[in-house]
Amino acid sequence: MFPEKPKSIYVRQTLTNQKNRDTMERKEHLYVVFENLLKVKNECSCEIFSECGLSDITVKQVGYLKAIDEHEKVTFSRLARITRNSKPTITEMVNKFVKMECVYRERSADDGRIYYICLTEKGQMIARSEKNALLKLIEKMSDALDEHDMDTLIQILHKIQ
Repeated sequence: MFPEKPKSIYVRQTLTNQKNRDTMERKEHLYVVFENLLKVKNECSCEIFSECGLSDITVKQVGYLKAIDEHEKVTFSRLARITRNSKPTITEMVNKFVKMECVYRERSADDGRIYYICLTEKGQMIARSEKNALLKLIEKMSDALDEHDMDTLIQILHKIQ
């Protein structure tokens, strides 16, 4: 009924299918490897949160602390604009953070009506936890890899940028 395809077409299709399977297997392997790396990083973050006594802090709360850290002394109004929240929401959040001993209010020397939101040492640790967790992950990697492997990893990761 149908004309036969030349054998070379079947060979090419077979090779292409095999190449696609190999590529998929590599991608699946990379997925597992990166999932494990992220797991180690998250464990490092959890260690930092536990050290601060705040193992139940949310990602959103960490984001707010990071915003305060990035802008140092920030007013309630400015933090509301930065985080796109209302002032009452910011006030409620800051009150929680004060109870958690992550922030404190500092009255402006120039205008007594203005208060700045500042991070405590504990708040700074949490705000910088992602960076510190990455540093711990890098430390674990450098302990596990020799100098040549580290250089190779750096070269590979530079290609991704």
